[in-house]
Amino acid sequence: MQTVTLAVLGAGAWGSALANLAAKNGHSVRLWSRHQAQSLREVVESADLIVSAISMQGVRAVVEQMQSLAIAKPAILITATKGLDPTTTLTPSQIWQAAFPDHPVVVLSGPNLSKEIEAGLPAATVVASEQMVAAEVVQAVFSSGIFRVYTNPDPLGVELGGTLKNIIAIAVGVCDGLQLGTNAKAALVTRGLTEIIRIGTHWGAKTETFYGLSGLGDLLATCNSVLSRNYRVGYGLAQGRTLSEVLATLEGTAEGINTTQVLIQVARQHNISIPISHQVYRLLEGEITPQQATAALMLRDTKPENNVLRF
Repeated sequence: MQTVTLAVLGAGAWGSALANLAAKNGHSVRLWSRHQAQSLREVVESADLIVSAISMQGVRAVVEQMQSLAIAKPAILITATKGLDPTTTLTPSQIWQAAFPDHPVVVLSGPNLSKEIEAGLPAATVVASEQMVAAEVVQAVFSSGIFRVYTNPDPLGVELGGTLKNIIAIAVGVCDGLQLGTNAKAALVTRGLTEIIRIGTHWGAKTETFYGLSGLGDLLATCNSVLSRNYRVGYGLAQGRTLSEVLATLEGTAEGINTTQVLIQVARQHNISIPISHQVYRLLEGEITPQQATAALMLRDTKPENNVLRF
């Protein structure tokens, strides 16, 4: 495809990985962080694509900064953040779209551990948008022999799959930290996917999206790698460390912590049953121990295994 100019907002591991993927494909890339001398205006000026790879806590502030700048009208906005806004419960793409209604917004999400991508290991991801032409442009920019990119017309489902799996990853980290075995881990991941689908479809996403790369795929990657910060949070808590002690050893943000708080708020408002996420919330709040969380899940009332929409 024709060479394009990308502005990547966020110079952390994920933003840098995406910047490198695009640069290796011959595109012009500008990388921005709040700690560098170059202004946001200079980085986004005349960019064809603007990629947001900042943490959830910084999204709204950057969006507000961007609104005061002159962004090229055709610019495609790409969000690669996995989280929920604690004040509004909006997803990152919803925040971007509300601020820039005339710009196409594309969600990029999948089983993408940034350190593996930086090491040149093969991976796949999903780019989703209600405007498929924009998704196809992003697909072409990032696709390569080591990074396979699929399109999807369900941006909300793709975004929620990548966001909600972080909560289950914390639970699986606890499971492994307590050495509960493969059987328990398989059950936890499977029932965790059920919770993700239950609340995701309530939110308006499509069920089938959660069985794809941004749902099941990302869940499997995050629950099976020590590279996952959320997994390491659960594992550390299971080892008897406090949450603050665990966070002090992490590089970057474990988005699942904030996501859990927002999700519990939504679930309570709409009376949605999410037992695993609820126990993760109680654990993060210091209300129970990892052992008590496990017991609470195992001692729930017996019921048939049926469709994911049963509460």
